[in-house]
Amino acid sequence: MEEYISSNFIHDAIDKDLSDGVYEKVQTRFPPEPNGYLHIGHVKAINIDFSTAKKYGGTCNLRLDDTNPTKEDVEYVDAIMEDIKWLGFNWDNVYYASDYFPIIYECAIKLIKKGLAYVDDLTADEIRKYRGTLTEPGKESPYRNRSVEENLDLFERMTKGEFETGEKVLRAKIDMASGNMNMRDPVIYRVLHATHHRTGDKWCVYPMYDFAHPISDTAEGVTHSLCSLEFEDHRPLYDWFLKACDFPTPSRQIEFARLNLTNTLTSKRKCLKLVKEGIVDGWDDPRMSTICGMRRKGYPSDALIDFAERIGVAKSFSVVDYQMLEHCVRENLNLNAPRAMAVLHPLKVTIENYPDGVSEKLSVEINPNKEEAGTKEITFSKNIFIEKDDFMEVPVKGYKRLTPDNEVRLKGAYFIRVKEIIKDKDGEVCELICTYDPESKGGNSPDGRKVKGTIQWVDAENCIEAAVNMYDKLFLTENPGDVDEYLDNLNPKSLDVLYGCKIDADLATANPGDSFQFMRNGYFTVDKYSTPDNIIFNLTATLKDSFKLPEQK
Repeated sequence: MEEYISSNFIHDAIDKDLSDGVYEKVQTRFPPEPNGYLHIGHVKAINIDFSTAKKYGGTCNLRLDDTNPTKEDVEYVDAIMEDIKWLGFNWDNVYYASDYFPIIYECAIKLIKKGLAYVDDLTADEIRKYRGTLTEPGKESPYRNRSVEENLDLFERMTKGEFETGEKVLRAKIDMASGNMNMRDPVIYRVLHATHHRTGDKWCVYPMYDFAHPISDTAEGVTHSLCSLEFEDHRPLYDWFLKACDFPTPSRQIEFARLNLTNTLTSKRKCLKLVKEGIVDGWDDPRMSTICGMRRKGYPSDALIDFAERIGVAKSFSVVDYQMLEHCVRENLNLNAPRAMAVLHPLKVTIENYPDGVSEKLSVEINPNKEEAGTKEITFSKNIFIEKDDFMEVPVKGYKRLTPDNEVRLKGAYFIRVKEIIKDKDGEVCELICTYDPESKGGNSPDGRKVKGTIQWVDAENCIEAAVNMYDKLFLTENPGDVDEYLDNLNPKSLDVLYGCKIDADLATANPGDSFQFMRNGYFTVDKYSTPDNIIFNLTATLKDSFKLPEQK
């Protein structure tokens, strides 16, 4: 990861705050709610939060926003921590919003005593109706002018569990005619009888996010609360709470545009449905936009951070083409992934004039982009496998691979030519009888004849079988999250499992997560369920890259 972090409008604001003496040091936080798995959009937020703190020699904490016990789980907490570490970041401290429940509660009491909060008996639907519209002011609740003493008594009884879930709420008393809907007496506490994953049954009232967040930030010492653009309209409320609660040095909220990526779904509710209905095989299905899904697919963590850096930090909404992410992944793997011979759709080839019982060792580069990686040995013998698509009995125009009249170069080995075509009972080609040129070892001919086609192969006597998951995008539409009928946009060809693929024998010792370039096929990664007896690879990225990076202005 690069040490230098470029400047942006967030850093410009921080520079001014430091220059003006508003803050002495910089402290940020990454505050996910543990109600699901992190996705590609969180990579941008994580990178902004952690890299900003790093640039200024400050602190970045992980704070789990656990204010809704009905949706949160320790499973998600553990997954969030694992994802952040895998991306290469280390938090300074781990906190939970529940750590601040006592402070948040005292702030609620303070607002009541100052006449800035009241207990409301309206139902959720009634509160919604009373709030008004964007063009019409709201209407005050009939319970808005309860006395301080009555509100304190009712809030205490709410806390003791005297009321049912949803029966009463505590609202801030701000302005029901405000042009900002968030300022129209927002709910700051609700009765909720639910067991919390950390505090158990200690509380039966829980703070709302808009109230808990600014208080947690400031109590924790966060100087700059960096969040996505949808919270821009909440900033006046964020500032109001901190001023009303008399915090001497309040945190400052700064918003940036969230990451919107084509052909992906990031809604936790919708993703959970995909998991529960078995459309995918879990949160880490390689077709998911989750970080753990991309990790299982084989996307390098460095490539995800590189992607986040390239898209930059903007103030306005935009949608990034998924191809840009794939470009970053492909670029990273091209530089780092070892090469391997693999045939996904094997066609048997018998080299008739090659000596029987001979196994010849050939040397190939492990990675042409890394000279220090060196070479490895592969074997060559009378029987090999090539790709079915690398032979065409009746070639189309421009076809440069193996045909009855056209010899090809076996990568790193010899020239071969077809002598006989063997077909099965259905008329399909099932084997080729070929001859080789012993003088063309290494792929060169002493007589100088030109061979245009070069194909990969594996030694039939020294290879292993593997299943390969060929993944494609899960959704056909660019914006699947924009419609409720998102399941109607599923790609029926998002997964094609190939069995009986032939790969280098030395890949038998590869570990889950190891990535390779299968020459001429693409980049593939060992799946987490792969075992020595059942080897499974996932397609990470194809070799073809039609994406062009936008020109720098």
